Amino acid sequence: MKNPSNPVRLSPSTADTPPEIPQARQRVNSRLLFGTQNEIVIEHQGDEYRLRITSNGKLILTK
Repeated sequence: MKNPSNPVRLSPSTADTPPEIPQARQRVNSRLLFGTQNEIVIEHQGDEYRLRITSNGKLILTK
Protein backbone atom coordinates (compact mmCIF):
# COMPACT_ATOMS: atom_id res chain seq x y z
CA MET A 1 0.00 0.00 0.00
CA LYS A 2 1.36 3.43 -0.94
CA ASN A 3 1.95 6.03 1.70
CA PRO A 4 -0.03 9.20 0.74
CA SER A 5 2.49 11.44 2.49
CA ASN A 6 5.31 10.01 0.35
CA PRO A 7 4.01 9.85 -3.27
CA VAL A 8 6.04 8.19 -6.00
CA ARG A 9 7.57 10.79 -8.29
CA LEU A 10 8.84 10.23 -11.82
CA SER A 11 11.69 12.25 -13.21
CA PRO A 12 10.55 14.77 -15.86
CA SER A 13 12.23 12.83 -18.67
CA THR A 14 10.45 9.62 -17.65
CA ALA A 15 7.08 11.22 -16.97
CA ASP A 16 6.87 12.91 -20.39
CA THR A 17 8.15 9.98 -22.45
CA PRO A 18 5.67 7.37 -23.66
CA PRO A 19 6.73 3.73 -23.41
CA GLU A 20 8.91 2.69 -26.34
CA ILE A 21 7.18 0.87 -29.15
CA PRO A 22 9.33 -1.53 -31.17
CA GLN A 23 10.06 -0.02 -34.57
CA ALA A 24 10.54 -1.78 -37.87
CA ARG A 25 13.97 -1.46 -39.44
CA GLN A 26 14.40 1.60 -41.60
CA ARG A 27 14.24 0.71 -45.29
CA VAL A 28 15.92 2.87 -47.94
CA ASN A 29 15.77 2.18 -51.66
CA SER A 30 19.27 2.02 -53.16
CA ARG A 31 18.21 4.30 -56.01
CA LEU A 32 17.57 7.00 -53.42
CA LEU A 33 21.11 6.59 -52.05
CA PHE A 34 22.99 6.24 -55.32
CA GLY A 35 20.97 8.39 -57.70
CA THR A 36 22.78 8.10 -61.05
CA GLN A 37 26.10 7.11 -59.46
CA ASN A 38 27.38 3.58 -58.88
CA GLU A 39 29.44 4.43 -55.76
CA ILE A 40 28.85 6.44 -52.60
CA VAL A 41 31.07 7.24 -49.61
CA ILE A 42 29.69 6.61 -46.13
CA GLU A 43 31.40 8.28 -43.19
CA HIS A 44 31.14 6.25 -39.99
CA GLN A 45 32.94 7.14 -36.75
CA GLY A 46 35.56 9.15 -38.63
CA ASP A 47 36.28 6.42 -41.20
CA GLU A 48 35.26 6.38 -44.85
CA TYR A 49 33.55 3.38 -46.39
CA ARG A 50 32.74 2.98 -50.07
CA LEU A 51 29.52 1.30 -51.09
CA ARG A 52 29.38 0.45 -54.77
CA ILE A 53 27.14 -1.36 -57.19
CA THR A 54 28.97 -3.98 -59.24
CA SER A 55 28.37 -4.66 -62.92
CA ASN A 56 26.24 -7.63 -61.78
CA GLY A 57 24.03 -5.38 -59.64
CA LYS A 58 25.45 -6.55 -56.30
CA LEU A 59 26.52 -4.23 -53.47
CA ILE A 60 30.07 -4.21 -52.11
CA LEU A 61 31.13 -2.27 -48.99
CA THR A 62 34.87 -1.61 -48.53
CA LYS A 63 36.85 0.43 -46.07
